Amino acid sequence: MARLRDLAKKPSPLTSGHRACSGCAFPQVARQVLLAADTPVVVVIATGCMEVATTIFPYTAWQVPWMHCAFENAASTLSGIEAAYRALKKRGVLDKDIRFVAFGGDGGTYDIGLQALSGALERGHRLLYVCYDNQAYMNTGIQRSGATPTYAYTTTSPAGKVIPGKTQKRKDLTEIVVAHDIPYVAQSTPAHWNDLITKVQKALAVDGPSFINVLQPCRLGWTFEADMAIELARLAVDTCFWPLYEVVNGEYRLTYRPKEKKPIEEWLKLQRRFRHLFTPENRHLIDELQAEVDRKWERLLKKCGLA
Repeated sequence: MARLRDLAKKPSPLTSGHRACSGCAFPQVARQVLLAADTPVVVVIATGCMEVATTIFPYTAWQVPWMHCAFENAASTLSGIEAAYRALKKRGVLDKDIRFVAFGGDGGTYDIGLQALSGALERGHRLLYVCYDNQAYMNTGIQRSGATPTYAYTTTSPAGKVIPGKTQKRKDLTEIVVAHDIPYVAQSTPAHWNDLITKVQKALAVDGPSFINVLQPCRLGWTFEADMAIELARLAVDTCFWPLYEVVNGEYRLTYRPKEKKPIEEWLKLQRRFRHLFTPENRHLIDELQAEVDRKWERLLKKCGLA
């Protein structure tokens, strides 16, 4: 269990002064993930919002060894670094205990980076891949991705007379990663800092690949007030849209169960990307989304042995 007092004494791995949007939750995700490490870390980050916002030449906000890679190959790049480290350590050139962390958005992880991620997991590299899931290609214009929820408005799935937003279901990347039978997989949010940091500590401790999918509310793509990111992350959990759980060597464990399961409408109504669902002709779509959330929640409870 992480202790806030101990974490507060550590230097920040990501400095202020970066150019992320006001209200963006990614800086909190990055800080929480890296503060969890008790050993030196090497970070790779895919092209995307946070690569652009934190490393505008000639400046960088990162206070750890850091490497930028292409949109689709963060897992491959980190695999090479980790393999080189193992080789140097075997030869006695290095004796430090170092951990390796990749950050990628949902576009670079769910979609065009999925092949690289799958390969790294299958090869068994000792690395942690953190997906900051803001549910669209935010950096290039808010286009729909495999992580975009059903009926969300994006610039490539606009809600109107033809379609009510994205018509396809959201890809369940966490379960796809579980299917690789790796030692540690989890979901979390920056709103649940102790949950996230504890999961990162577990992930960095395993001798093999690990993966954490972190929901990261995007102020521009979801469209909400700048002070609401943490509230939206918390509501996503309390509505069971984004359950907090972990899978350790194939065994499921729920790490947080809401005292009161709130209706999905409470989460949807705070985001402009879903405002078209609240018109009389589309209200039935909210019921459809609620049924899908309920179905997946009950399935997860069974996997965790709680139903």
